[in-house]
Amino acid sequence: MSENLIIKQTFQERLKSNEPILYDGGFGSQLFARDIELANSALANELHPTSVIDIHSDYINAGAEAIGTNTFVASPLHLEMGGQDTADAQRLTRLAVQHAKAAVEQNEKEVYIAGSVGPSPGAIEADSGDTTFGIPNKDAREAHKLVIHTLVEEGVDFLCLETMFSAKEAAIAVDIARETGVPIAVNLTYKWTKERRTGKVIYRTDWGNSPADLLDILTQGEFSGGDSLLDSVSIIGVNCGAESRRDEHTGMPYAIAGIQQLRTALTETGIDGKWMMAYPNAGMPKLDENHKTVYTQTPTEMASHVPELIESGAYLIGGCCGTTPKHIKAFREAISSYRLT
Repeated sequence: MSENLIIKQTFQERLKSNEPILYDGGFGSQLFARDIELANSALANELHPTSVIDIHSDYINAGAEAIGTNTFVASPLHLEMGGQDTADAQRLTRLAVQHAKAAVEQNEKEVYIAGSVGPSPGAIEADSGDTTFGIPNKDAREAHKLVIHTLVEEGVDFLCLETMFSAKEAAIAVDIARETGVPIAVNLTYKWTKERRTGKVIYRTDWGNSPADLLDILTQGEFSGGDSLLDSVSIIGVNCGAESRRDEHTGMPYAIAGIQQLRTALTETGIDGKWMMAYPNAGMPKLDENHKTVYTQTPTEMASHVPELIESGAYLIGGCCGTTPKHIKAFREAISSYRLT
């Protein structure tokens, strides 16, 4: 439980309630909206602390019940790719949690803090088959270990493994995260695919992992000494996702289809007791006449899909790239209206 001034249930206790939890929206895109463009967005924790706190505050004021730390690319591997000092990873991660706590305390609202853990900046050995093209598994493991343990030491309420392209990397991260005893959410990012023989649409990651594959890989224990990792995971979901030629599989429609496929996979494998999470992009990014990035799905449009997303089984609902505090405010209103029906 985060050590802030607000007394609240632990996140694990909150998960016993059937009432949906509203997550926050895009963070990097909000930095861009403030004309903050960095080689690595985690640097904002040191270079633009007030803006980081303000972004968190905007989402809290919009109604978010949980916010994610600005640590998506805080690992040494990402800092190295951006030409930054890898020794800064732990300090930037600590600052990120402190900024999130500051926003919660300033707003005096009951808000949970999720420790954001993103994927490695490239294929890992487990997927590429070697270390010539892939990042060694041990390097990926050590990077995740540093970020995850630092997040927990600083007092996050749960860990949010997100935008994972590889179910194998997700399993490595879960194996580390389970050591902490903190609730874990695992979110993969999928793309539209179609089976040639059956014509069935199946969501798969860039490494070909479907929701069913994720469950299999977590169960098999290849990256956890033979232990099944499923019992260590409280929440499984989808995030990000943008199809350049398929609007019907981008944004909220993508989230709904992804949750439906995940629910089917859970049912078919007889897995109970897992909450589902969905936070998609605000549609496709495009350049406007001023060459600024804009997203195609408005707050009103996305919020109109919230009831169907809840009915499909989503429990934690928010937004990824391009979603703004206005989107989250609209989601809050949609969730409140849904509860009254």
